[in-house]
Amino acid sequence: MPERERNRRLVDLSAIRHNVRVIRSLVPYSARLLAVVKADAYGHGSAEVAAAALKAGANFLAVATVPEGKNLRMKGISAPILVLGESTAREMETAAFEDITIAVSSVEDIRMASEAAEAMQKTLCLHLKVDTGMGRIGVRTLEERNQVLDAVNRAKGLKLTGVFTHFADADGEDAAYTDLQLARFHEMTDDLPSDVIRHCANSAAILRRMPECAFDMVRMGIVLYGYPPVATDADFQMAMEWKSRVMFVKTIAPGESVSYGCTWHAGRETRVATVGCGYGDGYHRAASGKAQVLIHGVRVPVIGRICMDQMMIDVTDVPDVQVGDAVTLMGREGSECISAEDIAGWAGTISYEVLLAATGRVKYTFMDED
Repeated sequence: MPERERNRRLVDLSAIRHNVRVIRSLVPYSARLLAVVKADAYGHGSAEVAAAALKAGANFLAVATVPEGKNLRMKGISAPILVLGESTAREMETAAFEDITIAVSSVEDIRMASEAAEAMQKTLCLHLKVDTGMGRIGVRTLEERNQVLDAVNRAKGLKLTGVFTHFADADGEDAAYTDLQLARFHEMTDDLPSDVIRHCANSAAILRRMPECAFDMVRMGIVLYGYPPVATDADFQMAMEWKSRVMFVKTIAPGESVSYGCTWHAGRETRVATVGCGYGDGYHRAASGKAQVLIHGVRVPVIGRICMDQMMIDVTDVPDVQVGDAVTLMGREGSECISAEDIAGWAGTISYEVLLAATGRVKYTFMDED
């Protein structure tokens, strides 16, 4: 991390490629690999992660919105891109122009998509979304499916190239609901032409439900970034570290308090280091009183409430801590490691939110050891 910076996300692109290769080894070779790079690649940097995943063998990319897909096109990514969510009429025009595949769920979607394709004088590719039990978007019955397929066949400028669903509980302990969704997906898709790509496997299903859920393609989401949502022996690597710096060091007497609300008091003479990161940088304030960080390879507690721009740590048992020393908020130092799951546990949330939490004040550095 550059010496003058107080906060930096370090993204290891070789870890992304490693994780793609691990997933490839778990999935039938006939199934394509789709890398989910929505929400700026779960906070890792969408264009850079997309390029790394494609280099390692991914065939397809997925985003949440058309603007996310357009951003990848503007950065030189030419691979197939699927928008997983609903799109507006104007976004469909952009999708047609940029050769981005959109998800459709209704006859009205088909009407707008056809108008967009005609306006852009382009063919617009579609993946039909099937709601098998997630309850968000998608056709729910064979009647609804057939209405949409009939509308596609009547429309100009459209091509149905895929169909997909999303599991609601593939990471749960009881497989019954996933079994139900899988049966519904078969019912809704088994009679479609063989050139229509079928996909339903998310990260949990990749790890638990191969090969039955492989179909024609699998979607690498959180697992791509080194966080398998279910127990596995596969060797995934965390792709992101978050570093900060010591901005001030002082010694306080027994009984003195630290930070807002005076919620923490020193039980001994305590060496306190102030770290240049707070909830204004995206570190969860809810982790106050529970969080830990690494400094000089030692795990130390965050004390008192986390502030907007700073947090305080107890470095009494760590010799020679000085202003400017690096602090690992998330990542590995020697034998110690703090993961997004650790921070999520302290903050009462999930690792996904932790990975996405860093604000614009926390810039990227990309590392590549291959």
